[in-house]
This record gives sequence, C-alpha cells and structure tokens, in this order.
Amino acid sequence: MTSSYRVEPFGAEHLRQDFDCGVAVLDRYTRDLAGQDMKRLVSKCHVACPTGSMEIAGYYTLAAAEVPIGALPEATARKLPRYPTVPVVRMGRLAVDRRHRGIGLGAALIVNAVAQVLRAEIAAFALVVDAKDESAAAFYEGRGFVRIAERALVLPLATARKLLGTRE
Repeated sequence: MTSSYRVEPFGAEHLRQDFDCGVAVLDRYTRDLAGQDMKRLVSKCHVACPTGSMEIAGYYTLAAAEVPIGALPEATARKLPRYPTVPVVRMGRLAVDRRHRGIGLGAALIVNAVAQVLRAEIAAFALVVDAKDESAAAFYEGRGFVRIAERALVLPLATARKLLGTRE
C-alpha cells in the first residue's frame, strides 16, 4: 500500500456517502450493506482511506468459502487431498473510487487482502474472486489469478506467498 493510504476494517466512522466507483451495486454496498454484513459475520470489509481522512478510496470484502476440487486446474488439484471441496477465502467485492484510480490502489488492495488471509488463524487454499465482467477478469489475471470458470478466478495462496516473497 502506498504511504498516502491506510487500510483498516470498515467502521461507522468512515465517510461512505460519496463513494463512487461507477458500479451502482458496489457503491450501494458501502452505504447500506457493509456494516450489516460485518455485524452478521457474513463478510469482513476493509477500506483504504487517504492518510488523515476517513474518506473511502477503495475497499474489499473477504468471506469463507469452498471450491469443488474438480473446478481447479488438474495440475493444481492433483497436489491436493482428495476431498470434494477445498477451503478458500472469497474476495466478494473489490472497488476503487473514481477519484483514486490509476495509481495502483486496486492491486494494492489485492496484496493487502492476500496478506490478511495469510495472517488468518484458519487454513485456506486460495483466494477466489468472481469477476463482474471480462475487463475485471483480465485485471485479476494480470495479477496472477487463474480462471476456474467463465468469470471465477483463483489465486493459490502458495503462489501468492511466492509473489509477495513471504514465508509460511
């Protein structure tokens, strides 16, 4: 994350009314649903704020999920136990406000999400995303994610760990 932004858990103190990423459902999420989802333990939302501000420049959500082992690339599935599913963390939403685009904030939020998952006290094989369109899918592919369905992509955490240069 650049030094001009900080990432923290979403809270009531964050200024969400002016968030505008250009996708109505993602804009509405910050205004109306993120707090409810966190209270209900459905997902965790992390926001990027400019230093010294409570404005939301971008955000992502994380939630527990699973993926059928048969959905993974064969070379990957071959290395895993023969369970019907593998545990993953789903990044359900990722959005950057229009005023903060073009500086790498989306990619920095992915790195932060991966770091959050790697620090978690529960096992997960991968970070999974569902791209909203082909442009989003290409964005994720450019950051090491691999398609497992038309718009579902996976980044094995072992791969992410290598890309980030971190250890177990």
